[in-house]
Amino acid sequence: MSELSNDDLLNISDEYERLKAALHRFVIERIEDEEAFYDGDTKRLARSISGYISQYCRIYETPIAEQEQAALEKELLDEIAGYGPLQSLLEDPDVNDILINGPTSIFIERNGVLEKTRLRFLDDRHVLRVIRRMISPLGRRIDESSPLVDGRLPDGSRINAIVPPLSLEGPCLSIRKFRQKALTEEDLIGGGSINTEAMEFLKQAVQARANILVSGATGAGKTTMLNALSQYIFDGQRVVTIEDAAELQLQHSHVVRLETRPPNNEGIGRVSARELLRNALRMRPDRIIVGESRGGEVLDMLQAMNTGHSGSMSTVHANSAEDAITRLEMMIGLSDFKGSDSLCQKMIGSALDYIVHVGRLNDGQRVVKEIVKVSGKQAELKPIFQFNEHTRALERVDQNGTAQAHVQEGLV
Repeated sequence: MSELSNDDLLNISDEYERLKAALHRFVIERIEDEEAFYDGDTKRLARSISGYISQYCRIYETPIAEQEQAALEKELLDEIAGYGPLQSLLEDPDVNDILINGPTSIFIERNGVLEKTRLRFLDDRHVLRVIRRMISPLGRRIDESSPLVDGRLPDGSRINAIVPPLSLEGPCLSIRKFRQKALTEEDLIGGGSINTEAMEFLKQAVQARANILVSGATGAGKTTMLNALSQYIFDGQRVVTIEDAAELQLQHSHVVRLETRPPNNEGIGRVSARELLRNALRMRPDRIIVGESRGGEVLDMLQAMNTGHSGSMSTVHANSAEDAITRLEMMIGLSDFKGSDSLCQKMIGSALDYIVHVGRLNDGQRVVKEIVKVSGKQAELKPIFQFNEHTRALERVDQNGTAQAHVQEGLV
């Protein structure tokens, strides 16, 4: 038997999509006619769908193979009770990100590598229908007058959608999936993200209540590192977290989680990270953890670190530890800080103890790229561990054992 050409495969795929669209309309009409709306019982709904497909085949004399019918039943169930073509991707634990660029272009990130899937939506309206199903429980809307929306799914996965006229590719949706189980120290070491020596160094830093900033690009593993470091916080300490979308899974017994709130459809009701941070200072926290510093809240965070809330942590988008300092200086400027540049640097130098910079290698693996000590009036950086691109390993910069001394002098 000869192999099918690409054109043949495309024709088969198009025929399948047309059949699925026709079945979808047929099933929805029958459900509405019989007022058998979905009430949460997926098993009963699955039986109804199977019966409607058999009915369709009899009426339109359309034979469907048993294996193909099982696939159609699953896809129609996902359409009615789930998120359509995305449901299988959301259920796949190996998929970290789902990226939809219009109805026919769906990409996923698996193990740090982007790949295009063969899944697709019927049209723009189909994509919009799924997006609206995702955001409707949040009380949000998306249309031409409100073409941007952020939110999260019930499992914590973070979503961002943008639609025409802002998006020229049709409705676009980005989903950062929520990991159900936070990675542990053993997972990070076993996966090659960090070595035992560096992890032990960070463990001592957290236990000695160092103020730590985790920097890196989008998807580099900043939140994962923050979760891993949280396991070293001693019990008996009260931790308050502040996030735009709750992603942190702190492995600690006393955590109060705060989440910002976007404005409602009338443009009111917004609660910013800066407002939450100021409120957190009145909640008797031992440590404050800001999921991501991206604006004027940086000034309040640094002031908290300098006024008795040692052991606090945050993350920031940056290409290196040095760039992280520059980003902090820029964000302090956004807070209407009236001090000089030298005062700004002094504040950063006295507030922060360490910067842990994480990044991705060319093959997608997430690793710790460097650990540096922050000190001095000019927020000077002294490398303690750096990633060697040739050996693909994190190596101690000072081979004379001075890194341990840094831990002690920085945290006493």
